[in-house]
Amino acid sequence: MSWKRSTVRLVIAVALFAILGGIVFAQFGGGNGFFGRRGRGGYRGYAPETGARNDWEIDERFQHDAFRFARVKYSEYGGGTKWATDFPESDLHLPQRLRELTSMEVHPESVIVELTDERLSDYPFIYIIEPGNMQLTDEEVAGLRRYLLNGGFLMVDDFWGEWEWDNFYQNIKRVFPDREPEELPLEHEIFHLVYDLEEKPMIVGLDTWRSGRRAERPDAQEPHYKGIFDDKGRMMAIICHNTDLGDGWEEEGVDPTYFKEYSERFAYPLGINIITYAMTH
Repeated sequence: MSWKRSTVRLVIAVALFAILGGIVFAQFGGGNGFFGRRGRGGYRGYAPETGARNDWEIDERFQHDAFRFARVKYSEYGGGTKWATDFPESDLHLPQRLRELTSMEVHPESVIVELTDERLSDYPFIYIIEPGNMQLTDEEVAGLRRYLLNGGFLMVDDFWGEWEWDNFYQNIKRVFPDREPEELPLEHEIFHLVYDLEEKPMIVGLDTWRSGRRAERPDAQEPHYKGIFDDKGRMMAIICHNTDLGDGWEEEGVDPTYFKEYSERFAYPLGINIITYAMTH
């Protein structure tokens, strides 16, 4: 995988990130804080064909080494488009924050990639959102298994309750019949690698928060973060259940209180921790 060349540089920088992380986020609400609404409208039931693009330029020397946010387009029951939830805002905001708050080279343009795509191995980190209706084909199952066993990292986000968990579990067990998702304790380094989290957060969507609720549904009262590991103990996937980091990225510009409570406090720190972990392990 071509991205492995950049990993060495990132490993050297991680210690500095950890030292400066608290200082930088203390300044998050200042000049580079609350963005304000971009007006793009986010996911509204359409199926985008290309990734989202920020407005910075990248040095040509780092075109192939820079981190690039890769959103997975997966098969769903009824041909739905839940895979595009929170697009394009989350795919714009997270890379921008990653670029502002770390020394990582970040590509300005995200990508949409399928699990059967030959390009999949070009990206060290891939993101699946709202897999509650996911129904992977045999080809997608094989592609995801190959990607993860060859060193890739998967983040799964924004699905809630028992029914959606059961559906996701059935699909991931087709990928790894002999591996079980394992609950990650708060002591795991992924919660402390750059930003030191004191809890495993439940991040709710903006509409849920505005309604005064602190969980999306009655059977989703506790957040779960689970890992899937290879034979050497490397975490290949993190599964974020009963929580929604993507909305914390997408909706940061809508309400400054939501930004403070969820985006700044949890969604960006944990997102940056997860990506840094993926790029350094």
